[in-house]
Amino acid sequence: MATHVITGAGSGIGAAVARRLAERGDELWLWARDAGRAKELAAQHPGARTLVGNLAEPERLSWALGHQSPPDRIDSLVHSAGVVELGPVGELTPAVWRATLATNLVAPAELTRLLLPQLRATRGHVVFVNSGAGLRANAQWGAYAASKHGLRALADALRAEEAPHGLRVTSVHPGRTATPMQEKVHQQEGAAYDPDRWMTADAVATVVLAALDLPHGAEVTDLSVRPAG
Repeated sequence: MATHVITGAGSGIGAAVARRLAERGDELWLWARDAGRAKELAAQHPGARTLVGNLAEPERLSWALGHQSPPDRIDSLVHSAGVVELGPVGELTPAVWRATLATNLVAPAELTRLLLPQLRATRGHVVFVNSGAGLRANAQWGAYAASKHGLRALADALRAEEAPHGLRVTSVHPGRTATPMQEKVHQQEGAAYDPDRWMTADAVATVVLAALDLPHGAEVTDLSVRPAG
């Protein structure tokens, strides 16, 4: 039985990954922004444990984790939480840039740093659920794409640094996926949302589990998955 820490497990891809791992009997530790959300996650994923800390305030994560009892061993850390706010560069405020970068980039870096001892002990795996926006930036997507390009750079640097410890690092770049975040994106774009046009979160979860399940000695570094058709 492997032990996984997952952010963003309340909905979308993170929820699908958590469900699939729980179905096969693995131990889950789900990251929640506050105590109320932790109760919701525990009810949504029976048997899972929770850790609490606001990813929007990465400078406080060390304090938050220090007042809890994280698992002694961690086989994988899956970063799936994220925020998105569209808008032209000429109109995006510093507050939007700070909020986007804090949650999408700085928090994953800090949480990884804090949990590295447990990950090194198991020769574990860090998975960054990135985005197609981490490979290319389109109009209106400046802040989000910048955060996801940075997340890919973080993954590449971490992989090179932690190879001596046997740590594996994977970036998964999904295209448009039928999730609540995608619905919000469509609202911001002023477009009708039809979830049947896009991949399911479960399809992306299958890709994440495939990366996690590779035998040691093999590593998927980057994966892109797109809606068919």
